[in-house]
Amino acid sequence: MRALRSGRTGRLRASVVGAAIAIAASVALAGCTSDPLADQYRDGDSKNYIAGDGTVTEIAAADRGEPIEYQGTATDGSTISSSDLAGKVVVMNFWYAECAPCRAEAPDLEKLATQYDGKGAEFLGVNVRNQAATAESFAQTYGITYPSIVDTDGALQLAFTGKAAANAVPTTLVIDAQGRVAARILGQVTEPSTLDTLIRDTIAETS
Repeated sequence: MRALRSGRTGRLRASVVGAAIAIAASVALAGCTSDPLADQYRDGDSKNYIAGDGTVTEIAAADRGEPIEYQGTATDGSTISSSDLAGKVVVMNFWYAECAPCRAEAPDLEKLATQYDGKGAEFLGVNVRNQAATAESFAQTYGITYPSIVDTDGALQLAFTGKAAANAVPTTLVIDAQGRVAARILGQVTEPSTLDTLIRDTIAETS
C-alpha cells in the first residue's frame, strides 16, 4: 500500500510539474499583457509569499506605548528616519517585488498616497527582500512615487517587533504623529476605503 501511494504521489508530482512548465511556457509565448503573479494571487494561488488575511487591528491612543524609532536607506541612497517624519502620520507598507498581493495593492496605495500628499500623511515603503535596483524597477512599473527603504537586514522590521509586527507580507501600518502604531492591516489592502478611514481618523487625532 505504501509503495502504491508513493507511485501515485510521484506521478501526481510529475503531472503538477509538467502543468506548471506548460503554463509558464504559454505565459512567455503570450507576452506580458497582464501581471501573471498578481493574477495568480487574485485567483487564489498562494505562491511565493506569506500572506495575511487582511485583518485590521486598531490600537487605542492610550494603549500605543512609546514612539518607535527607526532608520534606513532608501532606494535612492538617502537616509530616512523616524525623526525625519516626526509630527506626521506615516503609512508604512512592508512589501517585496515578487509578492503577488503587493503587486495587486500597489495601485491603490499609490492612489491614496497621491490623495494625502501635503494633507497630513506620508507614505513609506519597506522592501523586505530586494536590492535597490529591483525595488526601483517595481516603482517605475507600478507608478509608485513615494520612497521605499531597503530592509534586507531586517532592522526596520525588528524595530516593530512586539509592537505591531509585520508578520505577513504585505503589511501596512498607520503610525500616528507621535510615532506610535495606530493601526495595522495584516495582508493585502483589499478595501482602500478601510485604509483611507484609518488614515483620516489618525490625522484627526492631531487636529
